[in-house]
Amino acid sequence: MLEILWHGRGGQGAFTASRLLGIAYVSEDEQYALAFPSFGPERRGAPIRAFTKLDNKPIGNRSEIKKADYSIFLDETLFDESAFLELKEGGKIILNTTKEYDDERIITIDANKIAYEYLKAPIVNTIMLGAFARISSAIDEKMIETAIKEGMPEKLHEKNIKAAFEAFSLPEKLSLKAG
Repeated sequence: MLEILWHGRGGQGAFTASRLLGIAYVSEDEQYALAFPSFGPERRGAPIRAFTKLDNKPIGNRSEIKKADYSIFLDETLFDESAFLELKEGGKIILNTTKEYDDERIITIDANKIAYEYLKAPIVNTIMLGAFARISSAIDEKMIETAIKEGMPEKLHEKNIKAAFEAFSLPEKLSLKAG
C-alpha cells in the first residue's frame, strides 16, 4: 500500500488534493483508494492533515497514517524536523518552497509561483498533485485530468489541469531540486 500524508492550512485544498489523488488512482481498473481529512477547529488557516491510501486491493485499514511513503507540504510554515518522523524508510517529502535543502529525502517545488501564474491565487493543491505524480509515478497526466474533471467544478477544470501539468512537466533535477 502506498500512503501519502498531506499537510496544509484550512482553505488551501489539502483534502481536495487527497481526494483528487484517490479519484485519479482508481481511474485505472483494479486499483483502490481511501482519502480522508483530519483537522481540529474548522477555520480558514488552521493546520490540517489529509491522508490518501492507494493499493491494488480493497483497503480495510481506515486509521490515520503514522508513517508515510510521501509527506506533502502545501505550506512551508508547517514543515519542520518532525516531518522526518512521519516517513517510512525511503520516504520522500514534497515541499512547496523557494528554499533548497541538502537532503535527498526533500524535493522542493515553487508551487506558489505556478499557482499565481495559472490560478491567480495561492492555491497549490493541484500543483502539488502534479508534483507528486512526477515524483512517484503512481498516477499520470491522463489520470490527473480525469480526477480534476470528476472532482472539481467545471469552471475550475482548465486552469487547474494546466497548473497540475506544469508541475508534472518540470524536469526533476532542475526545478524540483531533488537533494
